[in-house]
Amino acid sequence: MENYIVSARKYRPSTFESVVGQSHITTTLKNAIRTGQLAQAFLFCGPRGVGKTTCARILAKTINCTNPTADMEACNECESCRSFNSSASMNIFELDAASNNSVDDIRELVKQVYIPPQTGRYKVYIIDEVHMLSQAAFNAFLKTLEEPPAYAKFILATTEKHKIIPTILSRCQVFDFKRIQTEDIVKHLEFVAGNEDVKYEPDALHIIAQKAEGGLRDALSIFDQLVSFTGGNLTYKGCLENLNMLDSDYYFRFVDMFRAGDVSSALLLYQEVIDKGFDGQHFITGMSEHLRNLMVSIDPATHKLLDCGETARQRFAQQSAACGLPLLMKLLEISSDYEYRFRDAGNKRLFIEVALMKMAALMKNLQLPQTAG
Repeated sequence: MENYIVSARKYRPSTFESVVGQSHITTTLKNAIRTGQLAQAFLFCGPRGVGKTTCARILAKTINCTNPTADMEACNECESCRSFNSSASMNIFELDAASNNSVDDIRELVKQVYIPPQTGRYKVYIIDEVHMLSQAAFNAFLKTLEEPPAYAKFILATTEKHKIIPTILSRCQVFDFKRIQTEDIVKHLEFVAGNEDVKYEPDALHIIAQKAEGGLRDALSIFDQLVSFTGGNLTYKGCLENLNMLDSDYYFRFVDMFRAGDVSSALLLYQEVIDKGFDGQHFITGMSEHLRNLMVSIDPATHKLLDCGETARQRFAQQSAACGLPLLMKLLEISSDYEYRFRDAGNKRLFIEVALMKMAALMKNLQLPQTAG
């Protein structure tokens, strides 16, 4: 049996051009390489799985390339590039600060810094999860970070920028990585699915992208999991079942019931939600999100704020037009209030049922108590 390689590793970007959703970072780095204005130390900050360590490796590889392309990408043909691609580079060092965070670890690194590279132009030190370094380790690192040899470059990466001491921050050129847009993740998943001969429904990929919450690595991990679960045929319903997500169709049905003032059907449909194993907090949070999406669907100018596929966009637009802004604002006010107070409710099922009754009663203009639960 061949060694299986997870998609997050197999499709890890190897050039600035192939990095997904961080063009503001890659453009700046390429321009710095082109002009020769490279900082001594970089700090890459941002959520997990958005490309910090990947960009650090690409930068390290490119600045040591002896024959970069006109677009400032590594050539992949020179000795430096070949040694990097085979994980045998003597100029690029990676340190995981989560497990090597003592002052002794940093002192050992500092000793290596002052040994010039035998081949290549730069010695590059990539320190991942740098916020995990101890206070003593940070202090031992300060002087070297401020005045390193000309051939030494440091690339620090962290998911928790606020834990980095100011004296380190002031010595680094800081790059803030952003969460990757859902559409960018979907496009990359389409590319991977095409390469792997995986059949898919477009809505299924949107579900994966939304579940990943802006992290491409998470999206690829979920993708691999679902490919195994579905046997290489990603369907919308299959993804919902495996990821334990409530089908958005339920929320569309609830809002239609609210418009019709149908209290009984709303309560019966909530029983169906409970029978599927979803708790009240999950449900009421999803309801608020659905009503928010309807709100932003009223004006075509704000459709871009929707984090969903084209089919869902059209459905949101149709339902929001049928509801109108006044009703949506009242529904969202009730839903948000009950979502906020849910944790302190005694009988949580009754609490949600009262919220549903109040929302369904809006069209009947019934006078209900202001407090419940």
